[in-house]
Amino acid sequence: MTLRIGMLTPSSNTVLEPVTAAMVRDLADVTAHFSRFKVTEIALDRAALGQFEDQPMLAAAELLGHAHVDVVTWNGTSASWLGLDRDRALADRLAAAAGARASTCVLALFDLFARTNIRSIGLVTPYTADVQTRIADVYGREGIRVVAESHLGIRDNFTFGTVDAATL
Repeated sequence: MTLRIGMLTPSSNTVLEPVTAAMVRDLADVTAHFSRFKVTEIALDRAALGQFEDQPMLAAAELLGHAHVDVVTWNGTSASWLGLDRDRALADRLAAAAGARASTCVLALFDLFARTNIRSIGLVTPYTADVQTRIADVYGREGIRVVAESHLGIRDNFTFGTVDAATL
């Protein structure tokens, strides 16, 4: 039996699909399927935050449901600055839209933190200073202390995928 994983990805992300394909390449019974919706920048202004409204995500999840995926996940980190309660509720709506189990990468990260008893992290992102500060605040409210951080100050989502390994 093949396990079909449905992934929601920002429209301007050029990293997720090739990395995921490499991860599942040797798993004979796992396939990855992608659906996109518009995300072009990461910032805290109204236009940028509006990209994360539910309707485009739900429409993309519904399309993954047409492929009879077994699970759907939102592969974006927006809950890091919007709050995890948003993703907790979003996962339920994604499941209904796709007709499959659902989660998000941020919820999975926090599940990992809980299972491994991680309470503090170093945070490295491509984001701007204000987004980075908001992430540290959100994580702190969830019991994860950011003890060190570095960020690149980039707003353009496509550009995130062009950062070279040496910079990372």
